[in-house]
Amino acid sequence: MILGIESSCDETAAAVVTDDGRVLSSVVASQDELHARYGGVVPEIASRRHLELVSPVVRQALGEAGVELSAIGRVAVTRGPGLVGALLVGLSAAKAIAWAHRLPLVPVDHLQGHVASLYLGDEPLEPPFLCLLASGGHTLLLAVRERGSFERLGSTLDDAAGEAFDKGARLLGLGYPGGAAIDRLARDGDPTAFAFPVARAPGLDFSFSGVKTALLYAVRDLSADELDARRADLAASYQHAIVQALVQRTRRAADRERLQRIAVVGGVAANSELRAALPDVSFAPLSLCTDNAAMIASAARYAEQLPYPDYLGLDVYASAA
Repeated sequence: MILGIESSCDETAAAVVTDDGRVLSSVVASQDELHARYGGVVPEIASRRHLELVSPVVRQALGEAGVELSAIGRVAVTRGPGLVGALLVGLSAAKAIAWAHRLPLVPVDHLQGHVASLYLGDEPLEPPFLCLLASGGHTLLLAVRERGSFERLGSTLDDAAGEAFDKGARLLGLGYPGGAAIDRLARDGDPTAFAFPVARAPGLDFSFSGVKTALLYAVRDLSADELDARRADLAASYQHAIVQALVQRTRRAADRERLQRIAVVGGVAANSELRAALPDVSFAPLSLCTDNAAMIASAARYAEQLPYPDYLGLDVYASAA
């Protein structure tokens, strides 16, 4: 069995996963309420909260799985990309557990973890497939031809899709996290009320800064009363523009790479309009869309493990290579 630990941003997570992909437990402690007052994640606050949560979360994951640490065969942990302070908390905890029990440690790339969420459960998705990874920090198109690796086909030139949702929600005076707030409000709005353009980036890349600016100007042009009356229409139109950009570029990438199957992972994969717009696509389970440790443990099944005690000097990295 694999003990996974994830702390790349503002979720403190631990999970126990078997070598054949069964999730015995998956515990996620969210910090949404802590960061809501700031409208986004404050790195120093996130790191300090991880320090408080990591031990109880690991104990809870082991308890829910019904196993002792003596039954764990290796420890997996997110090494990056992410917030450096937050990552260091998870890596330090994983090192301590692995070292104390003389276990191997598997450093996992967070992006590989999202893709590996598709390999869990009773019906894991088998490569090859085209994967859209859309989250608060990343928007990528990946060609996955074997487990444990992928080829990057396109990425965002500026804001990630999840970041665009968060910034849009702030402009509309909604809560945090923004993606969920916009998704809820958009259900009462008209997605054709406003024509928000999305930049046509070269190749298979994305760009969402333009649609965010268009929303800013639309909000500025409305009086306070008009904004209250049309907030749902603004949310629906803004969401529609982002979703259509994701759908069109994803379809184009699948056609170019001649990949018949498409999968969507990451926090934005929970968006209801995106799911409705891609009915023939495999989505990560809702519980595995946002950051979690089960996906990190899943990725560890296909990554190199470091033997005891070679991992003690291991460090984190903030950005994707």
